[in-house]
Amino acid sequence: MRAYAIGDIHGQFDLLRTAQDLVAADRAREGDFSAPLIHVGDLVDRGQKSAQVIEHLMQGQARGEPWHVLKGNHDRLFSLFLHDPWARDPNLRAERPWLHPRVGGGPTLLSYGVRAPEERPLADVHADALQAIPQAHADWIAALPTHLLFGQALFVHAGIRPGVALRDQTEDDLLWIRAEFHDDPRDHGALVVHGHTAIDSVTHYGNRLNLDSSAGYGGPVSAAVIEGRDAWLLTPQGRVPLR
Repeated sequence: MRAYAIGDIHGQFDLLRTAQDLVAADRAREGDFSAPLIHVGDLVDRGQKSAQVIEHLMQGQARGEPWHVLKGNHDRLFSLFLHDPWARDPNLRAERPWLHPRVGGGPTLLSYGVRAPEERPLADVHADALQAIPQAHADWIAALPTHLLFGQALFVHAGIRPGVALRDQTEDDLLWIRAEFHDDPRDHGALVVHGHTAIDSVTHYGNRLNLDSSAGYGGPVSAAVIEGRDAWLLTPQGRVPLR
């Protein structure tokens, strides 16, 4: 039950390709070209090439690559803006709308050719975004799933609410949870493979594996391989055990 996973991308298309190349190299070493590759969300924002990231992932799925792409909170913010630029995600701080530099929606719109998204009236920016962003991109990102259970691993963007059955988890928790999940040492019935909370390097905590190596803040996009509940970071030199 081997699976590959890639952490938060945040518009870093070149770093995404580097991570996927590491997966391809491990596939070749193992002779396994069918194991799923799960991208755990936050495809967009902060980086300069969100449009290219989305197009690349869509094309890969269309040609039959065993790629799964999960929804992250930034992906939901992007969809929400396209639907209603004045709507607010209840989990986002009131003083930081999607186009706030700390959130990073501006570079996403710039990647589609929308000019000066942080400097013009919101209605004008929204109208231009609807013209510039292919409807296929908008539909695809809005329909992304929130989780994938494969073997002994549960893949999700942010985590889960401990003690709550998977079928009863809310999208808000799956895309936004932090402390309540991070601070709970219990076994969750599966290794929870997630991103969302930026750290210096991929870390295995026993009951969860955080893949967010801070691509949104200058770090790499990381790739790992999971077999059962064991995991390895993929590097140019090969696998490095994550214990």
